[in-house]
Amino acid sequence: MLTELRIRNFAIIEAIELEFADGFTVFTGETGAGKSILVDAVDLLVGGRASADLIRSGAEEAEVSGVFTLAAGSPVARLLQEQDLLERGESELILRRILSRAGRHRVHVNGRPAPLTILQSLRGLLVDIHGQHDLQSLFKPAVQLDLLDAFGGLGDTRAAYEAAFAQWRDLEACLTERRGVLAERQAREDLLRYQVEEITGANLRPGEDRELERERLLLSQGRRLAELVQTTYGPLYEEEPSILQGLSALTGSLKELAAIDAELVEDRDRFAEALAQLTDLAQRLRAYRDRLEFDPDRLEKVEERLDLLRRLVKKYGGSLEEVIRRGGQVRQELREMETGEADLKELASQVADAHGKVVKQAQALSRKRTKTAGELEKRLEHELKDLRMDHARVRIAVAQEQGPEGPKLTSTGSDRAEFLFSSNLGESPQSLARIASGGELSRVMLAMKTVLAEQDRVPVLVFDEVDAGIGGAVSEVVGKRLRHLSQHGHQVFCITHLAPIAAQAQRHFAVTKGAKDGRTVTQVALLDKASRVAEVARMLGGERITPTIRDTAAEMLKQK
Repeated sequence: MLTELRIRNFAIIEAIELEFADGFTVFTGETGAGKSILVDAVDLLVGGRASADLIRSGAEEAEVSGVFTLAAGSPVARLLQEQDLLERGESELILRRILSRAGRHRVHVNGRPAPLTILQSLRGLLVDIHGQHDLQSLFKPAVQLDLLDAFGGLGDTRAAYEAAFAQWRDLEACLTERRGVLAERQAREDLLRYQVEEITGANLRPGEDRELERERLLLSQGRRLAELVQTTYGPLYEEEPSILQGLSALTGSLKELAAIDAELVEDRDRFAEALAQLTDLAQRLRAYRDRLEFDPDRLEKVEERLDLLRRLVKKYGGSLEEVIRRGGQVRQELREMETGEADLKELASQVADAHGKVVKQAQALSRKRTKTAGELEKRLEHELKDLRMDHARVRIAVAQEQGPEGPKLTSTGSDRAEFLFSSNLGESPQSLARIASGGELSRVMLAMKTVLAEQDRVPVLVFDEVDAGIGGAVSEVVGKRLRHLSQHGHQVFCITHLAPIAAQAQRHFAVTKGAKDGRTVTQVALLDKASRVAEVARMLGGERITPTIRDTAAEMLKQK
């Protein structure tokens, strides 16, 4: 659950720190006070869209952080442990997101920098946010199909189908490509054979060009290099008397000095080390001189070889290694051409087998969806009756779409699901988009979320003004359903304008907008018993709150 939320310089919020408990919590306040800003802040913590426009005027950065307590072995805990962002046995998760006008938005998970994708992966696992846009999403067939699969627990079946579908499409794409290659085979074969002969005939080795460049340098500059080596090596070692001979003669006196005065021991050792290094240098110079060659014929061959390598690199790639890789590709392509017809038949057989497998899995998925649809219809109608829609009827039409050669296969199967709804007795269910009013949609959405919440066990549910279009006794029932959700493994937050919903909550925060230092600021306060009566009375009566309204508010709070 979410235990702490801290917001700084976000929209019209300067700085707030909120602490939460489990159960059902509501936020109320006048329109424009900033209630939905709190939802936007939580949305940021699960990968919502970030923009510099969200930073409070005059500030360079905005920051939102949240502290969550995780259940041991929960999907969120396992996900973060796999990413090395949560130690085994840890239960506290701290998410922090910083927005910057400089455009360098930052994400931290448990104090460590993390990519935005980590937060986005928590949406639907840690926090589920439901708002007015969700109502419109109910009209989309793809969303309706997802809801059906979620209720039926068909995730594994659908994942297996999607894997088989992807394999079939990959094989099909490969077959199409192979057919195209074979159709152009004769036109390309002569070119490929020439390229294979040219590259293979060159007998290339990785790094050969660099070796030859060095050899060319040594061959072409051999005389000058020998002169320079001798200029150093001769006086140092070869001539009489040499520098090393002169230095060696000093060894005895230095040893005697060090034997008399220990202060000179380190100097004696440094001299001995320097003499050893000079001796080693002389030996290396002599060995280097002995390796130098003055072979004009070899130099000519090296130049010719380098010229060949440069032409091949210019023709086939940016490096010798790329030319070698290209040669392997060309040989493989030739082999595929030589065995193309047999391979094509084998590949076509694999495509047919994969297609048949996908069709069977699509049909099995369709049967499960049809069965699930009947169960979901009953559950939704039961929930809607609890929401004072006694005559509501829900039908979920699942139909396999057909193509020229059987079921029309997509990445989600071959089905199209459509939710049909009727709120009035005697009327046939029709499309949600054509029939349902705003208030009815709100209740359908709440019923759906209630049913699904029992399946997915997302710990934190946020409802942002999903009470649109409802009122009266219905709003009290909606409040009771939200409280019911909070008693079955969920922490529920709700932004509402309706007093009956607010009265059902276990904790109540009031969101107000005021002025500070000539600037508009949003403030959030946890209400005590007396303040809560006053806030519910305000929601009931508006500006003029009579004793009767206050009594009504107090009575509503007692009855929850």
